[in-house]
Amino acid sequence: MMADLEQLCDLFETDRARYMGGQLPRKEAWRWLASEVGMWDLIGLGSWGIEDKNGSFLGQIGLLRPPHYPETEIGWTLLEHAEGKGYAAEAAGAVLLWAWEQGIETLVSYIDRDNSRSIALAERLGAVHDPDAALPPDEAPEETLVYRHRPDSDGSPEAYA
Repeated sequence: MMADLEQLCDLFETDRARYMGGQLPRKEAWRWLASEVGMWDLIGLGSWGIEDKNGSFLGQIGLLRPPHYPETEIGWTLLEHAEGKGYAAEAAGAVLLWAWEQGIETLVSYIDRDNSRSIALAERLGAVHDPDAALPPDEAPEETLVYRHRPDSDGSPEAYA
């Protein structure tokens, strides 16, 4: 993961970070990455790096449940050069299958209303917009949509493999 730090820090300094809570200076990006890794020890969930077959870092995907989240979220981000190639869908399918095998019954994705690519991916994965779902306290329905993922949204968890 340390090998990926520079690329993540670079990502957080671009406009693309608007969908991940906004741009962050490198010091704050470091804290963000450290908290993602630390969640594994604290709550048994966290993020995975996404790599291509050559081991090049493409982004990350994770199951997140910091204390201020009302539900566990599946969230993803890709570096710009990796978008549109199916990497996020493949990674998300694997993570959803893993989550269902762990007994997680539902997940949400908190998505910026303007992030059409993430909305399209959530829908491709079988998630449905849940306007009644609670949002984290720093989010507003005018800004953030909640998409709900369930193992039976398409009939079986095997469809995510």
